[in-house]
Amino acid sequence: MLTQQQKRMLGVLIEHFSNNDVPPSFEELCADMGLKSKSGIHRLLTGLEERGYIRRLPNRARAIEVLKNSDGTSSSPNNPLASTSPDMLSNAQDISDTLATPIPFLGKIAAGTPIDAISDPTRFVDIPMSMIGRGDYFALEIEGDSMVDVGILDGDTVLIEQRDTAQTGDIIVALIDNAEATLKRFRRKGTRIALEPANIAHETRIFGADRVQVQGRLAGLMRKY
Repeated sequence: MLTQQQKRMLGVLIEHFSNNDVPPSFEELCADMGLKSKSGIHRLLTGLEERGYIRRLPNRARAIEVLKNSDGTSSSPNNPLASTSPDMLSNAQDISDTLATPIPFLGKIAAGTPIDAISDPTRFVDIPMSMIGRGDYFALEIEGDSMVDVGILDGDTVLIEQRDTAQTGDIIVALIDNAEATLKRFRRKGTRIALEPANIAHETRIFGADRVQVQGRLAGLMRKY
């Protein structure tokens, strides 16, 4: 069952698709819904997707397709993005690449000596929808130079896919002793875990597996010039 706000959002989407050839922007949805926060729009869209009323199309730059009306009946196939025309898909992707979704920004994380553990989100940052999949993500600002050899520089913003497992070679956010967070390459050495820098000026640190929690895996990077 949908909440009143979710029903209203679904109605806004259906009306928009009936009058336009492209999906609405977050700014347009904020205006139509009377909301100031893009994070509120994100939560409503996620709720609709989880209940099967819409879906985000992973092969079409995360465009939105309406699947059902608010009464649960199937939506009529008038969604312009449901077309399989190559020209239509190309046009939809060009425009959808400019769409963004807000994700939590959790502050700074060390790419050198570990600093304080990542905190609760104090703000959100807009990330192009083409950069993310269906999982949960958060953003962090890099502080330090221990990952420069893989192109991660001091002041960069990294996009992290939230997860609690990693494969050897993954670049991860590691929480050490529930107190320190750092960005390093993950390597398993028997019953121990190595957090490996990408800068010869820094040393690899090795911990017992019970001291390290995987918080997420590197998914992307943004940089200001």
